[in-house]
Parts: sequence; C-alpha cells; structure tokens
Amino acid sequence: MKKMILIGLALVALVAAGFMITGNDQEGDAIKVGMSGSYKPYTYVDEQGELTGFDVEVWKEIGTRIGREVEFVTSDFSGLFGMLDVGQIDTIANQITITDARKEVYLFTSPYVYYGAQLITQGDRTDITDLESLKGKKVAVSLGSNYEEMVKLYDVNGEIEVITYDSGPGAYQDVALGRVDAALNDRLALLSVINESGLDLKLAGDPIEELHNAFPFLINDENKVLITSVNQAIADMYADGTMKALSMKYFNIDITERLN
Repeated sequence: MKKMILIGLALVALVAAGFMITGNDQEGDAIKVGMSGSYKPYTYVDEQGELTGFDVEVWKEIGTRIGREVEFVTSDFSGLFGMLDVGQIDTIANQITITDARKEVYLFTSPYVYYGAQLITQGDRTDITDLESLKGKKVAVSLGSNYEEMVKLYDVNGEIEVITYDSGPGAYQDVALGRVDAALNDRLALLSVINESGLDLKLAGDPIEELHNAFPFLINDENKVLITSVNQAIADMYADGTMKALSMKYFNIDITERLN
C-alpha cells in the first residue's frame, strides 16, 4: 500500500511538472510574423535563397531585444490579414499602413516607417502626376492594400479603373508594357523596382500621401502586453540609431523620420 501511494505521488508530481513546462513553453512561443517575401527591399528572398529585407531585420532585432523567438511566415499579401484574423500569424510586417478602418479591428504598434504613397508610370509619360490625372485610366494596386483603399476613397464616382494584383512584379511589367497606365505603391519600393528591374519606368509626380506604417495585432489583453514590449524596442532602436542604420543599409536614406 505504501509503495502504491509513493508511486501515485510521483505520478502527480510528474503531471504537475508537465503542466509547468507546458505553461512556460506557451509564454515563450515564437512570434509568427507574416509577410509576402516578395516586396523588395522590405521583405524578399536573396540570391542565397534566404528571406531578408528591412522588415525582416527590424523584427529580428525586436525579437532579440524583447527576448522572444521570431518565426517568419510568407504568403501572398492578399491572404495575410485573413491569416492574422484566424490566428495563423501574430502580426504582419509588410509595410502595413495605419488607417482608421484598420484601427477598428487591430491594435497597432508605434510606427516604425514614415514615407509616401507614390505613382509610377512608363518612362516617357507626362500626363499622370496625381490621383486626379488617373481619371479615365487604369491603375495597378496590390489586392487588399491600403493603396487600393486610397484610390477607391478618392474616386467616389468610379472614374478610375482599379486593377488588383497579388504580390510579384506583374503590375510593373504591365505598366511598362502599357497594359495599365500607372501603379500606386510605396515610394521606396518603387525606386527599388526602377533601379533593379530594367523596365522603362519612372516615379510620377510627388508622393501623394504620407504613410505611417506599423505592425497590426488582434485586439486582446495578451497582445496589449506584447505591444508594450515591442513599442519599447522600437523606441530604443530609434534612440540608439539602429533603425536609422537599417534604413540606410536598405535605402541609403532615412525612412524612419516623418516627412513633415
């Protein structure tokens, strides 16, 4: 009887220890960061087949500073918010702009990039400089992006034909070939396209709107705590020059300071 009691106590101790281990593992779960992996220079696969880019390095640094593992999950941009909504990823690092509509659904970290929305056209076009000049024309945008929303909010009478694309270079090839009249995206991403694609493209006009880009999370108490840590890491990266150094590495200019 005494032996059976001792065995029973040992089993209880093992079960209790198992619960403790499981609890600690959950607290230390990797943060799953979703991204397209095809949005150079923010998130892309390099010549060695490694996922890299400005957003990738920012999150690696955040993970180090808050003591959490970071796991990168790639998918077409149009699917990232759906993955976030069902908990397949914890956040998105793909230059997500803070908008009023998104703030109703997600918690956002502090902004980590300030830059402008920009139009791109064929190199010899002079007729497109802003959203007004797109009326009666076709503009390419990423499906589900804030750029799609930006055009639709401006174009209340439906005078601009919006052509949506998943991630990839197809939109810019179509602009260069004249299949669409312009594309709207982040200014620095477009500069990268112009410099590296070899396509006959140019920036059209001035930046249309300043963008404040941050990381969205589902609204819950756990994420509120996590965002506090992430925000502190972002603030520290600004203060010690890490954010500026990463910006200079990928863009040769500082995109972390506000335009105005």
